[in-house]
Amino acid sequence: MKRILLACSSGMSTSLLVSKMKEVAKAGGIEAEIWAVAQDKAPTEMERADVLLIGPQMRFLKKKFATVAEKVGIPIDVIDPIAYGRVDGEAVLNKALELIGE
Repeated sequence: MKRILLACSSGMSTSLLVSKMKEVAKAGGIEAEIWAVAQDKAPTEMERADVLLIGPQMRFLKKKFATVAEKVGIPIDVIDPIAYGRVDGEAVLNKALELIGE
């Protein structure tokens, strides 16, 4: 089971992307828990995630989140703005799996 966490300013703008990612994972037979949270919840939620992807509008928080991610041992990256804008669940899921090492 892959645990993929997305963080954005309020947790709402990534909800459609989460839905698309879940659809792609299910169609591909990938067991994944995928959820989005607001930026203030991300540090505590990282403890139960395998990877953190940050919404492009929040890229300035990458360094702050990287400190926590290093402590809990998970990779972190910013979601590609084009994939984010197109709500490309497949591209974002593939990036998450790549970061996890799958």
